[in-house]
Amino acid sequence: MVTAANGLILFVALLAVPVIWGVVKFNEFVALRNRFQNAFSQIDVQLKRRHDLIPNLVSAVRGYMTHERETLEAVTNARRRAVDAQEIALRAPADIGALAAFEAAERALNGELGRMYALAEDYPKLRADESVSRLMEEIGSTENRIAFARQAFNDQVTSYNTGIESFPASLVAQLCGFRPAMRLQATRTRREREAIVVSL
Repeated sequence: MVTAANGLILFVALLAVPVIWGVVKFNEFVALRNRFQNAFSQIDVQLKRRHDLIPNLVSAVRGYMTHERETLEAVTNARRRAVDAQEIALRAPADIGALAAFEAAERALNGELGRMYALAEDYPKLRADESVSRLMEEIGSTENRIAFARQAFNDQVTSYNTGIESFPASLVAQLCGFRPAMRLQATRTRREREAIVVSL
């Protein structure tokens, strides 16, 4: 009788250990996923700030750049598309398609801003305007914050991906539907970064 009870206890223990381990791993994956989603929301905060500054900048330069209406409209349209893509990606930062669309929209916006900044070089009065200089400086400092937030996001995604891809924890991840997340790439090419730097 004692041996049967011991056998039952051993059997239950053998079943309980993997279940408990699986629950612990599941909770770790949830925590890692929440961290990278939170990191994306930090990017969102900085992008919102930049997106809010862009209409002010377009309004400020519009009076000087009267012959550049197409460029200013392109910046405004690119900003709108970037805001829309950002909202979708914020709801699902683990969705690779949403994140790729977000990155493409941000690249397009940076490209249009770079073109506007390059054209601004041809307007001496614009370069002398203090409010325009201040807005461009604020956008530049926001760009730095965005870069740091993107780096923090990528670090969190790397931790999450490592957690769910490491064996044997990957078995729990697959069973529970955890999928690898996408890291963000540089939003601008070197040429675009150079174009965005303006000395006013």
